[in-house]
Amino acid sequence: MYLISLSIIFTTLLLTANISAVKIIAIGREGIDAGIIAYPLTFLISDVLSELYGRKTTTKIIWLGFISNLLMVGILFLVGIIPGATYWNDQDSYNKILGSVPRIVLASMTAYLISQHHDVFAFEMWKKITNNRFLWIRNNASTIVSQGIDTTIFVLVAFIGTYSIHEIWNMIWITYLIKISIAIMDTPLIYLLVHLSKSKNFKP
Repeated sequence: MYLISLSIIFTTLLLTANISAVKIIAIGREGIDAGIIAYPLTFLISDVLSELYGRKTTTKIIWLGFISNLLMVGILFLVGIIPGATYWNDQDSYNKILGSVPRIVLASMTAYLISQHHDVFAFEMWKKITNNRFLWIRNNASTIVSQGIDTTIFVLVAFIGTYSIHEIWNMIWITYLIKISIAIMDTPLIYLLVHLSKSKNFKP
């Protein structure tokens, strides 16, 4: 039950991040995609999965997330090309918002597959190096590098040609700093989630 719950949360965060990334939110005078709210938490969940169930199971869930995104894109595309009702006048809005999702998902999935697989690999590597101790080290060490890989690939693929080089560079470093901050702040959460898995009410 706990594995199913974590898998659902992981996939929900991933899908939400890819849709919300269409919006650029203000960070001071700069802007970054709104996917920053949900996406960093996927690394927290994948680290919990790696800690509890190992690399093999976590990798399967990562691929499940990939398939879920392909399904979402396919359905959104199909809905977009079906003629709207004569009294419905929001096709342009649909195309502008959800029509941008395929490129966002392409960028996200490219970055996602590379960075998440790196995260699982690095987490397992640090687990062996620390002899299964110091959960906070493997959580942060794997995530911080993986987030750098993810951020760079995603922003370049999603927004190159849409925004200036200066704006893209600002998106990369601001997004990365926020992701690092989230990774450090969510360290207590990984301890809590791992602890819950061992309680009587949350059996893995």
